[in-house]
Amino acid sequence: MAEGAPPPSRDAEIAAFIAATGRAGARRVALAGDASMRRYERIHADGQSAILMDAPPGSGEDVGPFVAIARHLRAIGLSAPEILAEDRTAGLLMLEDLGDDLYARILAAGTTTEAAIYGPAIEVLAHLQAAPAPPGLPDWGVAEMARASCLSVEWYAGAAGAPGDPAPLGRAVGEALAAVAESRAVLVLRDYHAENLIWLPGRAGLARVGLLDFQNAEMGQPGYDLISLLQDARRDVAPATAEAMTARFAAATGREHAALARACAALGAQRALRILGVFARLWLRDGKPGYLRLIPRVWGQLQLNLADPGLADLGRVVAGMLPPPTDAVLAAIKDRCPPAPPR
Repeated sequence: MAEGAPPPSRDAEIAAFIAATGRAGARRVALAGDASMRRYERIHADGQSAILMDAPPGSGEDVGPFVAIARHLRAIGLSAPEILAEDRTAGLLMLEDLGDDLYARILAAGTTTEAAIYGPAIEVLAHLQAAPAPPGLPDWGVAEMARASCLSVEWYAGAAGAPGDPAPLGRAVGEALAAVAESRAVLVLRDYHAENLIWLPGRAGLARVGLLDFQNAEMGQPGYDLISLLQDARRDVAPATAEAMTARFAAATGREHAALARACAALGAQRALRILGVFARLWLRDGKPGYLRLIPRVWGQLQLNLADPGLADLGRVVAGMLPPPTDAVLAAIKDRCPPAPPR
C-alpha cells in the first residue's frame, strides 16, 4: 500500500461514494496533505475534475464544520468550494475544484506580485468580518489563545531539553492579549495564509480569492486572520507588503492604524508561540518532520512581535522559558523519534 493511501476497506468505501456521485471509474490523483489527518484526491471524470476530501471517522476529523462554514462563505459572496456531494457519517465530501493557483505557488513562480493578490485578500477579510457570523461557533478568545500558547512549552521547549511549567507563559500571554482585545468578536478562519488561498482571476471582485481549510473557524479578534496572512509560517512576506496591508485593513474596517498594529503584535506573538508547539508536535506525535524546518521562521516572527514595547513582560517570560531554535536545538527535537505510524 502506498504511503498515505487509505486501507483497502476505506478505499472500497471511497470508491462507492465516488460512484454514487456519478463518477464511477474516475481517475484519482492524490494531492499533497496538510497538518491534519484529512486526505485529498483530485477526481477526473467526463472531462471535469472535483476534489475528494477524506476525513475518516475516528481520526478526530469532522466534515460538518467544513460544510457549514463553506456554505456561509458562499452565501456572503466568497469563493469557498461548492459542496457537490457529502456523506458526513463516512467523513467524505466531493468539492468543487478551485484549481492549483495557490497564492504561495504563483508567488514562487513570479507570475504575480504580493501587492496584486494580497490586497484582494485583505478586502475579503474586511467583508467577512462585516457580515453577520453563523450562530453557535466556538470562542477563540483570550483564555483559549493563552492556553494554546502553552503548546510551545509543552512540546517545543520540552523536546528541546528545556521543560518547564507552562502556567507563567499562559498568564503573560493572557495579560498581553487582554490589554489590546476588542470587545466585539468576529468570524476568524484561523488558517488564512498563502497555501490556503487560491487566485481565481476569471472571477470578479471578492470572488477572485478562493478559500480553503477553514473548518476550524471560530469567533475571535479582528486582527487574527490578518496576522495569519502577513506572518506566514511557510513564506516570508515583504515588510513593505505587511505594512501596506495592515494600513489597508485598518482603512477598510475603520480602525486606527497604531492600535491595530499593537493588537497584531500581541496576536502575532500568541500565534507564533502556538505554532512552535504545533510544529514540534507534528513531528513528535504525528511523524511529520517537514514542519521542523519552518520553526526558525516562526521564531523570527515571535521576536519581531516581542519587540513591541507593550510586550516587554511577555518577552522576558519567553526568554526565560524557550530556547532559540539553533541547529543543536532542532537536532535534539529531530532526534526524539516518534512512534511508527499505525498500519
